[in-house]
Amino acid sequence: MTSRIPRDSRLRLVRPRPLAAAPRAVNQRRPRRPAPRPPEGTPAPAELAGMARAGLAGAVRVARWADAALGPGRHGATADGKATLSDATAERAAADLGLSVAQVRADWDTARLAGLVEVHGDSARPGWRLRAWDRDDSAVLRGWVALFDAWSLAFPEPAEHEPAAVAEVVSAMPQVLSFLQLSAGPVPVEQLLDLLQQRVTELRTERCEVAYEPGTGRPAGSPAPAAAAPAADAPLAPLLDWALRALASVGALTYGGGQATLTPLGSWAVWVKLEQICVAAQSPAGNIEQSAEDMLRGCAQLRPNAARAEYRAWLAARPVGSAVTELIDAARGDDALLRGLAFEALRVVGAPAEPDVRAVVGEPALRPYALLWLAEHDGVDPEDAHEVLTRQEATWLWVDTAAAVADHGEAPMLVRHLESAVQPTVPQLLEEVRAVGHPRTVQVLVALAAAHPDPALAKAVRRAAFQVHTGG
Repeated sequence: MTSRIPRDSRLRLVRPRPLAAAPRAVNQRRPRRPAPRPPEGTPAPAELAGMARAGLAGAVRVARWADAALGPGRHGATADGKATLSDATAERAAADLGLSVAQVRADWDTARLAGLVEVHGDSARPGWRLRAWDRDDSAVLRGWVALFDAWSLAFPEPAEHEPAAVAEVVSAMPQVLSFLQLSAGPVPVEQLLDLLQQRVTELRTERCEVAYEPGTGRPAGSPAPAAAAPAADAPLAPLLDWALRALASVGALTYGGGQATLTPLGSWAVWVKLEQICVAAQSPAGNIEQSAEDMLRGCAQLRPNAARAEYRAWLAARPVGSAVTELIDAARGDDALLRGLAFEALRVVGAPAEPDVRAVVGEPALRPYALLWLAEHDGVDPEDAHEVLTRQEATWLWVDTAAAVADHGEAPMLVRHLESAVQPTVPQLLEEVRAVGHPRTVQVLVALAAAHPDPALAKAVRRAAFQVHTGG
């Protein structure tokens, strides 16, 4: 989860590859290796999912209330017509659910970070995980891992802490969590503080920062400057306390009596990160007989050629018109992976799908996919098809594909996805990603920050995620 290899931390992207290749990247997996077994004593996935459901019960309750009370066509919308948690909406939810307004807002934020709710401007809709919550353990565990990755957003730090020092602690915590996971039991906070100090020192060394004399805020051997000490002189004990409390708030550990202990969920999540694997939905049997959505999920783990064979067989078993309608309906769902796969299946359909594809060009979520499909159908080389997209459309597609990778891919794949961005630098990419308004922006940025090995880049991405989350 951490690396001590010195690296150039300047924020930049490698030479971008054509964006047309991005939607296919999810399926281009390396040969599968035998899945490593979790540490002895790790509960079964069904038991872990039960723990996650219990921990996120409040968030699910608020998300389902919003779906029922604020969804399109409902009569219970707020006076301003918004489905976001305005003061009036929060008070109404609190009254309906028998909770305090503060608890409703806290559960709402948790639901957003776990992907149970997606906010689109002034409206909100349930995420695909909420739809699958009661029947799909992997969706539940992915939602909890998304919250685990966003622990620093779920429990914001006190305002008196220096942002730079907070970022250093967030970057160093994976090593602390790894130590907790390997210890498999309570660890004194003093020991964790020593480890945190060592890791922060390593991070500063990697950035070639000058060491500061303890308690002075100035470089060793230099006269006292007039300016105050930077974050390098900030005490780490209060920040470790905040980090442990934040991780406890999402259910990753227990903290008290001067000790910290990973929960079974926390231990499993750290092991997942260490092994760079994720819980993937199992491919259902009999894809040809399934609905479009289930068929696409079943093809998600197949190589491109095998998936295309499945698409052809599925299409041959039903009328083209109804098949195309069903594929487009699947693309309109909340799972970005299915969106990309649906248009891959529509490529197999070919000309009969053109009228339906043209009809969805006006839908923002489908427009980039439809434009690429139409360009390729008109004879444009797939490597050049991305040129039909505007910069904003290309950025929206980049975020949507990143959401698919974050939900269904592996961490290294998400890092490699940076190569497909049209922006030449990471700061420019982050600026345009924030402006494009994709509903999964926060989750994508949090997942990318958690996966990227470059501390400086991860810090910049986390900052952008926090600004999008808070509306800054």
